[in-house]
Amino acid sequence: MKREDHDLAFMLRYENIASYEDGIVRILDRRVYPNTVRFEICHSVMEVRDAIRNMVTQSAGPYTAVGMGMALAARECRTLDEEETIKHLKEASFLLSTARPTTQKRYASITESCIPIVLKAKREGKSLEDAVRDHVYSLNDKRYEKICKISKYLSSQIPDNGSVMTQCFGETIIGMMARTLREEGKNVRFFCPETRPYFQGARLTSTVLSEMGFDTTVITDNMPAFVMKNENIDVFTSAADAITMDGYVVNKVGTLGIAICARYFGVKTYVTGDPDKFHESIDDVKIEMRDPKFSLEAMGIRTAPGGVKGYYPAFDITPPSLIDGIVTDMGIYNPLNLNSYFSDGGEGEY
Repeated sequence: MKREDHDLAFMLRYENIASYEDGIVRILDRRVYPNTVRFEICHSVMEVRDAIRNMVTQSAGPYTAVGMGMALAARECRTLDEEETIKHLKEASFLLSTARPTTQKRYASITESCIPIVLKAKREGKSLEDAVRDHVYSLNDKRYEKICKISKYLSSQIPDNGSVMTQCFGETIIGMMARTLREEGKNVRFFCPETRPYFQGARLTSTVLSEMGFDTTVITDNMPAFVMKNENIDVFTSAADAITMDGYVVNKVGTLGIAICARYFGVKTYVTGDPDKFHESIDDVKIEMRDPKFSLEAMGIRTAPGGVKGYYPAFDITPPSLIDGIVTDMGIYNPLNLNSYFSDGGEGEY
């Protein structure tokens, strides 16, 4: 059976996101990719947690990485009885899922799903870590298949010979959107804001889109308004780290500003992803504040004088009034009517 990562760019193939083998987790270091292709080597659950916390991988990358961390934890359970195994796996699950607070619930849904997989493999005398690894890749297949459906709905809103602005690195939807547009024969230009301080738009989004054959332009983070006005942008699209049931979108800081510009210039804003039923309202979401020193530098080079302070919220919140549609695997929904997604049979993000 063909895996769902077929025909995608290098960094979107499962083993190139994160992998487990012989007691080692390898995670593609997105802090230096594509200029350098290196993998962070993790020998413990704590090292996997730290790699996620330190932004070795981000966007949807941690969804694979936390699962591979659970494979490490499973390996450590080989000689434990069932009660001790459950205790050990729950501790590992908590450690991995709390690596970054804003997406804790999504991570936990993956790590906790690995526990019954380990118990079943132990009872059947099978390799515990192999069972977890295979489970995580099967979850990837399911997620990629779902995002492929999302990409088709999103593509329907992008005209041939159109122009699209992205934000940060939407991971799988970027690749799936590109693959769908290519299959449909659409010619589309992309403009990618750089996304400081880690420059995911400049390094990751632009790499995937250009590698998959699209006209791709990188712009600085203070250019979206000018580009929207002068380059005839048709659609602004982003993924989301959380979509609350009351219609708010939590995504990489800067998303709100671009959405405001889009509304002013009459550019449609579509956010991809399914609603998070465990986030009933925006009040349930904790915005992660990261090390402010990163706002004082660019790729490790200090750009601000000594004595000044930095400020670095990882995410911002875009209200439903600025969003034209939430693009899901079930179709495009009004952000103020997300309960319809579930009544229509949708399963949710995780």
